[in-house]
Amino acid sequence: QVQLVESGGRLVQAGGSLRLSCAASGRTFGTYTMAWFRQAPGKEREFVASINPSGANTYYADSVKGRFTISRDNAKNTVYLQMNSLKPEDAAVFYCAMYFRPGSIEGRRVRTIEYGLWGQGTQVTVSS
Repeated sequence: QVQLVESGGRLVQAGGSLRLSCAASGRTFGTYTMAWFRQAPGKEREFVASINPSGANTYYADSVKGRFTISRDNAKNTVYLQMNSLKPEDAAVFYCAMYFRPGSIEGRRVRTIEYGLWGQGTQVTVSS
């Protein structure tokens, strides 16, 4: 069965750093665009970052550009999100997502409906 499992979320102080991981199983991970989304209480799930299958192209939400870095290790079937200079407004449940079809996807794909597989989420809390 195909699964995405996130890890790494925890409580961190504002200004701190955190690295999230998402491990994939059961599919040819290296052929899919992967993304991170987040959802804060009372808000819609929003795009954070995405990365194409080779890792050569990355896209970010304006709110995290310059602070967050998405990367992947296809040999380990894992995608990462390095988060630096965290702010209280970054607090949310972070979800890993796999695009609904394989292949490199042009541009920044921010709609949740375009992603066919989701992890269970990992909680990131940022204290001020």
